[in-house]
Amino acid sequence: MQVRQLSRWTAGLVAVATVGASTACGGTQEASTTAAPERNRPAGTERAAEEAAAEKAALAAYSGYLKASRAASRRSDPQEPELTRFLADPLLTRVRFSLRQARQNGAVSAGTLRSEGPAVISMDLDASPPTVEIQDCVDASDYRLVYLADDKVVPGTRGSRHLATATAARYPDGRWRISTGAAHQDQPC
Repeated sequence: MQVRQLSRWTAGLVAVATVGASTACGGTQEASTTAAPERNRPAGTERAAEEAAAEKAALAAYSGYLKASRAASRRSDPQEPELTRFLADPLLTRVRFSLRQARQNGAVSAGTLRSEGPAVISMDLDASPPTVEIQDCVDASDYRLVYLADDKVVPGTRGSRHLATATAARYPDGRWRISTGAAHQDQPC
């Protein structure tokens, strides 16, 4: 295997394992300003309760996503059942692809990936589907890929402490799942 190919798949897996890969990078995202007609909007107290419930559910989905991703990465198992419970496309497909690549190259994740306080930075409950944007500081400095054959670290896979963002969406079945994510490794936290 050429070093260039190795670098591509390892960088991709580390990015996915540390809160997904995405083409979007940058600062915080603003909530949509598109308003629903007033007759369809809940009154103040009801709206606050709806927002609190969405925040709680989205953060629970994010936590479940991290847990499921860690479990799948330790075995490079793209069929980890918990992935479909907490992830949705396009992120689900990207995570599974990276896990397949790691498995084909005989590598698994090792070490500890820490989430240091995810927070909701915006939400748009009037969107279709409703969305919640989450920001986190992810510490992947002790997280890396290792070869199963000899337990050696795969070159270029040591992580860092950086900003991560994710989007949770509420699907027609009522469940919140993480549909996009980005590891902003150029933005330390």
